Amino acid sequence: MSESLRALKGVGEKTEKLFAKIGVTDVEDLIHYYPRTYDAYEEPVEIRTLEEGTVAAVSVTIITGVYVNHVRNLQVITITAADLTGKLPVTWFNMPYLKSVLKKGSTFVLRGRVTRKQGRLQMEHPDIFTHGAYEEILHSLQPIYALTAGLSNKTIVKLLHQVLEEKKLRPEYLADEYKERYHLADGNFALSAIHFPKNMQELLAARRRLVFDEFLLFILAVQMLKEKTEEAPNAFPMRPVWTTEQIIENLPYDLTKAQMNVWHEIERDLSGRALMSRLVQGDVGSGKTILAFLAMIMTAENGYQAVLMAPTEVLARQHFQAMEKLLQEQEISSCHPILLTGSDTAKEKREKYARIASKEASIVIGTHALIQEKVQYNQLGLVITDEQHRFGVKQREALTTMGNPPNVLVMSATPIPRTLAIILYGDLDISIIDELPARRLPIKNCVVGTSYRPKAYSFMEKQIRQGRQVYVICPMVEESEGMDGENVLDYTRKLQDIFPSDIKISFLHGKMKPKEKNAIMEAFAEGEIQILVSTTVVEVGVNVPNATVMMVENAERFGLAQLHQLRGRVGRGEHQSYCIFMQGSDAKETSKRLEILNKSNDGFYIAGEDLKLRGPGDLFGIRQSGLLEFKLGDIYQDADILKAASETAARILELDRDLSLEQNEILRKKLTEYMKEDLQNLGL
Repeated sequence: MSESLRALKGVGEKTEKLFAKIGVTDVEDLIHYYPRTYDAYEEPVEIRTLEEGTVAAVSVTIITGVYVNHVRNLQVITITAADLTGKLPVTWFNMPYLKSVLKKGSTFVLRGRVTRKQGRLQMEHPDIFTHGAYEEILHSLQPIYALTAGLSNKTIVKLLHQVLEEKKLRPEYLADEYKERYHLADGNFALSAIHFPKNMQELLAARRRLVFDEFLLFILAVQMLKEKTEEAPNAFPMRPVWTTEQIIENLPYDLTKAQMNVWHEIERDLSGRALMSRLVQGDVGSGKTILAFLAMIMTAENGYQAVLMAPTEVLARQHFQAMEKLLQEQEISSCHPILLTGSDTAKEKREKYARIASKEASIVIGTHALIQEKVQYNQLGLVITDEQHRFGVKQREALTTMGNPPNVLVMSATPIPRTLAIILYGDLDISIIDELPARRLPIKNCVVGTSYRPKAYSFMEKQIRQGRQVYVICPMVEESEGMDGENVLDYTRKLQDIFPSDIKISFLHGKMKPKEKNAIMEAFAEGEIQILVSTTVVEVGVNVPNATVMMVENAERFGLAQLHQLRGRVGRGEHQSYCIFMQGSDAKETSKRLEILNKSNDGFYIAGEDLKLRGPGDLFGIRQSGLLEFKLGDIYQDADILKAASETAARILELDRDLSLEQNEILRKKLTEYMKEDLQNLGL
């Protein structure tokens, strides 16, 4: 059991509640609450070399007195500082005590963001250091954590120092042989250095070890799960049915060759003696959903129940409506679908549970509620999960423990190169739909600088006047210290000032309550909102065929595979769609990466290129792919570590299948905790 945060000096009830908001409930959570990024304290530069938009340090002499102005309820303090190369106006807000600190003729190191006002560069609200104090932190990396209102970076840093200085060494579970082979640091060193690295080298070494640990535990959990499913015979033997043939024949379009191949693999699995555990990977819009529907209809026609789990309520509702429409159009009366979500009333849930338990409902579509609530299935023969990386190994395990384990089909639009997919989904067979239906118009892409914004806005308005809708993606929810980039809340206000008032603009982000998110997604899907400003939560969004424009701000902040996923939110209807990648940085490398998206709409090609282009400079800032539930690891960027963890897992299990040997005792405990914790997170 981990110690309570209250055991730490300086943590009372109020601070404890603030930590709970960011998901930190005990000391163990705090140690694994890794920095979001780091601030690097570099040598001071000359004033003449300063560039707008950067954070820099300058060694200066103050050459004027201190001027205090009152602007609305702000007290603005201004001075002019200089070095041998030029002068620099500097301002602070609401810091009256500076009048006694900043004397004319005194010298300091000022460090802050460089902005441009009335054509001149200036520094806003910089930190003030004596030369000696700056010397002490020069070249160091200071951690910056994701915060919540009322909780400061200082508080987290202070508490972590307190915890790490107590130096309770953790037992090492990884044999020296693996640490040497894969150049891995000691576990205790890594936990300390990820928070307070002395330099970039230490930081990279710490991160490598912690990412390795995350991957290794995940892969071991997958392997344990694989053993369970491989031992299980198929308790729901099925035979192919005419109904699915008729549906394929009567669809208003032809299935592609790739879709037909994958359908035959699914049909063969369901009719086989062993349980099906299959992953279907296909780019956004490649037509995975119709295959899922065919598999569910085949299951229901064989007298069993089939379940489809979607990551959001809105998506579950859309799948349900699409299934109802298909059954009506094809005049199939033998299948009875039902929609079950967390927001159903208690009475609705009771009625639906009864229909599921009696097998009156043979097809059940919904969200996590399907495995969390008190649902009693009656011969559950097939479970389909949509967007696998939102459902971890533990959900898959939860399903296999409900009575006789069902056949499992997992659908993902995340383009993962096959070599990595085999490691990540070691318990699943893999099918790939690698062609798009002929009826889809390719998305037109452009990569532009921020000066293009006015043009982009007028293009967006033109599309809206033609009855279309628009997504705008920002990297952050709100303004954040130490990070530059557009944020959802300010950007929404900005657009509301720019666009005419009859254009309805709303926002969406991951910190909103599920009910609010659902309401916004539904309003957008119904066409009541014209512009939706969002973080990447729309990545697993809804199907809005009417949305034809996506503009991504600070596109350089995202991994290519993630940008490709986001782009898949448009281009779903009959109208031509467009994606505008707004580049906040002019760096050549950035342009090179974004150019790949400009040229190709093929997710697997993009994912492969993404792998080649990742460098250590991409490690921090926005989490790149957000895939699976890794805190630090990124499967594209850390592909080499993923492979190392996979090889290690294979060797460990080869020598000790159930981790019962004494040398693996600590690892076994860690793995048990890991799997238990994730099941708790699911409320199971």
